Amino acid sequence: MVCRSWHVRSRSVHVFKRLLAPRVLAATASTALLAGCGLIGSGGSEDGKPIVVGTTSAPSTLDPAASWDGSWELFRNVYQTLVAFPSGAAQPEPDAATCSFQDTGNRVYHCRLREDMTFSDGDRLDARAVKYSIDRIRTIGVKGGPTGLLGSLDRVETRGARDVTFHLKKPDATFPFVLATPAMSIVDPGEYPAGELRTDGEVTGSGPYALRAYTDGRQAELVKNTRYKGFADRKNDAVTIRYFKESSEMVAALKDKKIDATFRGLAAADVVDLQGANADKGLQLVEGAGTEISYLVFNPKDPWAGKRAVRRAVAQVVDRGAIAHEVYKDTVEPLYSMVPKGLAGHTTDFFDDFGNPSRVKAAGILSEAGITETVPLTLWYTTDRYGSATAPEFAELKRQLEASKLFTVTLKSRPWKTYERGYRNGEYPVFGRGWFPDFPDADNFIAPFVGKENAVSTPYVSPEITDQLLPQSRGESDRGAVVRQFERAQQIMADDARLLPLWQGKQYIAASNEISGGERALDPSTIMMMWELQRKTSW
Repeated sequence: MVCRSWHVRSRSVHVFKRLLAPRVLAATASTALLAGCGLIGSGGSEDGKPIVVGTTSAPSTLDPAASWDGSWELFRNVYQTLVAFPSGAAQPEPDAATCSFQDTGNRVYHCRLREDMTFSDGDRLDARAVKYSIDRIRTIGVKGGPTGLLGSLDRVETRGARDVTFHLKKPDATFPFVLATPAMSIVDPGEYPAGELRTDGEVTGSGPYALRAYTDGRQAELVKNTRYKGFADRKNDAVTIRYFKESSEMVAALKDKKIDATFRGLAAADVVDLQGANADKGLQLVEGAGTEISYLVFNPKDPWAGKRAVRRAVAQVVDRGAIAHEVYKDTVEPLYSMVPKGLAGHTTDFFDDFGNPSRVKAAGILSEAGITETVPLTLWYTTDRYGSATAPEFAELKRQLEASKLFTVTLKSRPWKTYERGYRNGEYPVFGRGWFPDFPDADNFIAPFVGKENAVSTPYVSPEITDQLLPQSRGESDRGAVVRQFERAQQIMADDARLLPLWQGKQYIAASNEISGGERALDPSTIMMMWELQRKTSW
């Protein structure tokens, strides 16, 4: 049995190429702090020295059946999916299997596994393991977990050791994108209980790496999985992930050469500092377009947040431009719909409906609904998931709302693990969330947030969206041909104001000039493919 105790996270370096539409790759701008130096280079980690990467976000779970969050950054590297997004891919491509729709109605999806596949411990990876893994997600049914991605799935059928067929309840052209998400990681039936989550703190996968050692919240060590069969061309032998509480600590470690690169979690102030760094510091910073979004969620069961007029009044007061400039130093952009810029179907409905921030208009919205008293709201945020600017962001939201004299705001916060349990249990009147896409399609910025069961665990019943618009769009393989449905869905969401988009992120990586490969290391959902990183052999 090889490398039995493995776990880690990996979402690394922030971005050079970015998927701006389902079939179009957009070029991104890059800035090197050392002239002539980029993240493209040759060579590897021939000295055997692991590449050390820093992040401010550790995984919340080691079990794919429980995760619809940043834990996927771990899963992409230690687990495997049937299809995935290799570097530069705009559509899912073969990983553990070759797959395709078998009908013209997008309802029967067939996959044939590679020959002689095994998990990292030597156990057989066959069609039965694939079916077990997908069925297990639905059987366990973690609230707010990845079961929400499988709403169109009817049943999984196997034939022999290598053939798996997914029968869908309705047409769904996005189903291959779903199978490419790390939530659909294939697990070993002998190691993962069918009806409950694995709790022994270990990982058994078939991905490019095994996790040799892991200290929760501190460090993880990735080593090559010698039994791996897949598309990844590993350019290093080992990667160590270090988890930091603050961006400033992480950047200090980069400058002191204690780590080689950083990914998600760079604070705005540190980005600004790195942009002004001198060439002799031997660092590089690359900026690219991103589809990360930040938004507020209103709990419909709360006596105040459940009122449409209150939500719309908040939407009328919030100044996104001030948040982007004052808090994030223009490292993010104001966002006026849940679908970010760069994806087909993006709109600006919140700006079209509300215009510039206005206390007078907000007061009119409340007055028309018969609300004359000052509205008390409690806003919750997490302290350790979306970067160190989160607290200042919520302080700015409180300032804006209270400056209108229409609201009194209480701020509360928790670390992610307890914060997540709280919103899943419906404890928060208003709370902040971030969203990194499961896959690059407007569907993924709408479907996860609507319905009785959704990613934010606050029921949002909208029959027109769930029963008409989404099914219509999923019946169309040409994702550029369904813009009308997504535009209508965003109109409904802006009118309800159940979800309030705040900003769209840009992507950044800071790294030593000795590291190359970062421009190839992100899939379309900005999950780090660690195998693309390498240390230059000549410098």
